Amino acid sequence: MPQPSVVDRSSAGLRLMHVHAHPDDESSKGAASTARYVAEGIDVHVVTCTGGERGSVLNAKMDRPEVWDNITEIRRQEMERARDILGIRQDWLGFVDSGWPEGDPKPPLPEGCFALVPLEESTERLVRLIRVFRPHVVTTYDERGGYPHPDHIRCHEVSVAAYHAAGDPDRFPDAGEPWQPMKLYYHHGWSWAKTNALHEAMLAHDLESPYAERLEKWEREPDWDDRITTKVPCGDYFGVRDQALLAHATQIDPDGMWFAIPREIQQNTWPTEDYELVESTVESSLPEDDLFAGIPTPAP
Repeated sequence: MPQPSVVDRSSAGLRLMHVHAHPDDESSKGAASTARYVAEGIDVHVVTCTGGERGSVLNAKMDRPEVWDNITEIRRQEMERARDILGIRQDWLGFVDSGWPEGDPKPPLPEGCFALVPLEESTERLVRLIRVFRPHVVTTYDERGGYPHPDHIRCHEVSVAAYHAAGDPDRFPDAGEPWQPMKLYYHHGWSWAKTNALHEAMLAHDLESPYAERLEKWEREPDWDDRITTKVPCGDYFGVRDQALLAHATQIDPDGMWFAIPREIQQNTWPTEDYELVESTVESSLPEDDLFAGIPTPAP
């Protein structure tokens, strides 16, 4: 799919907010489309719900005592580097990572973690940021969280609640002047169609696919993949995405799965990032290729 030339929308006053659970999520989900919109002059703001304090160190080179002893500060520094690479604004919602519960039965979540904070409390914090930034478009995770991490599911719940509450003057009246975003999207990062297309492309180049075992075990849900409404062309920005990913050195192994598919194969095979339009106050024709489709240019 050919990539569009960069459109200068810097005078349009358009604003995009991504709501994510942890530092690194902004780089692993939608980062290339973020970079495209930044290049076009759109103001992009990432909200990070937690500090990622309970995340695993997934890069063996960073699995050292001094890293674990300073994991909170290190993850903040990683986020700052990724933020600068992407060219975005970023705010912390200020909650504590819930961690990934392991075991059978799974242990209870730790007291005070993000997933256990009353929904009204976390929703109000996000409403405050929405009313200050005044985004036209908000993105977040689907009702499954993208994957079933308690913070990702809670991020979905908070984002949807805040999207609806931000424009209601009766909700959180002390949280700023009401502002109603025009569109709400869910990320759809790894559909079966995308995974299979990249798998087949690797085999066609006589390369080993990292997805063979995953596809064998995949329980397909065609109705779920059919929920994708919007494919944003952004292959030209996969390099920016990769640099932002690498900034999260505790989470991203440069020799790992994220980089198993050559970038050129990714660009030729699946040069979009995919979303589901969930709520909209404007008319736009589906399928879309732009998160801002149907949104009129704001008055200066």
